[in-house]
Amino acid sequence: MVDKYELASSSWDEKEIEAIQRVIDGGYYSFSKNVFQFESDFAKFTDHKYCVMVNSGSSANLLAVAAMFYKKIDPLKRGDEVIVPAVSWATTYYPLYQYGLKLKFVDVDLETLNFDLKQLEGAITDKTRMIFAVNLLGNPNDYNKINNIISKKNIYLLEDNCESLGGKYFGKQLGSFGLIGTYSTFFSHHMSTIEGGVIGTNNEELYEIFLCLRSHGWTRQLPMKNTLCTKSDNYFQEGWRFILPGYNVRPTEINGAIGIEQLKKLPDFIKHRRENAEYFQELFKNDKRFILQKEIGQSSWFGFSLLLKDEKISREKVITKLTAAKIDVRPIVAGNFARKEVVKYFDYEIFGDLKNADFIEKRGFFVGNHHFDIRDKIDYLKETLDKL
Repeated sequence: MVDKYELASSSWDEKEIEAIQRVIDGGYYSFSKNVFQFESDFAKFTDHKYCVMVNSGSSANLLAVAAMFYKKIDPLKRGDEVIVPAVSWATTYYPLYQYGLKLKFVDVDLETLNFDLKQLEGAITDKTRMIFAVNLLGNPNDYNKINNIISKKNIYLLEDNCESLGGKYFGKQLGSFGLIGTYSTFFSHHMSTIEGGVIGTNNEELYEIFLCLRSHGWTRQLPMKNTLCTKSDNYFQEGWRFILPGYNVRPTEINGAIGIEQLKKLPDFIKHRRENAEYFQELFKNDKRFILQKEIGQSSWFGFSLLLKDEKISREKVITKLTAAKIDVRPIVAGNFARKEVVKYFDYEIFGDLKNADFIEKRGFFVGNHHFDIRDKIDYLKETLDKL
């Protein structure tokens, strides 16, 4: 009998433990061959030419934004306008603020939870330099429509795909539609390397900028022939040569070794998540109390969102009852981020009234999905809600 429904659970078995032990036995923990192998494997899975592993999805977003300032041709500049969805996680927005960009918040669609495409199209002006699309809770944006909107415009498209690893749109992996795609491999996400993130691109220059920014801004990890500088074979000089204002956001060999094993299992993880979603959607499809997330393409179903339609129903009471029943429940990502206190530090504007994001902020919540069959937990959720 089910008496609890967790937000997330471990996806490890003996393979990950053995991988950690191999790294320990080898005695070298800083990033090396395991990280490089994982990057290569991950690039193949996500339809990228290049991938760079970092210590978190947040760091992946940071380096993605930073790299856009160091492109040789048409780089971003402080004050440039970037369009973002009003509903996402904090670290979608923070790098944009930290690099002096102007954020323009645009409303989301109440069903898909991604960009409201009419609002997106209306928000674009000749000042718009970049769109940072977020695939929310596993669900793809409609990239055919987005590309039609920005065609013939000098607008960069980046993807925050930290919640949507393994999702597809017309058979193509999410994160591969923009110039850069970012991913997270945190514990509660589709695969776990303890902490971790990945940046993907097909652009050689950006790839080399990522390598440089990941490790202090030095040239040590750059190929001998690269797009950023002319290198010598003098290690004493090149090993401590700094050319960009970088960071230390490196992963460890343990993260890489775990990632190699997790990635082998990921297709099966996604299969179970999609099967769970089919069951959830079927069970709740006639429940008039909720708006469910509408799938675009093939979602990897990070979790299951529920929006309370009837304002007579108190979300606070629902959450209290679910929590008492040991059902983990969370806001839909961070809710309407344009309403958070922290934005007082931002250079930003709001396009339109963000009515859908406000509704999600006040009336939404989500429960977890897992990499194995959880139909019994979904039944328990439905039974608990029906008792209310």
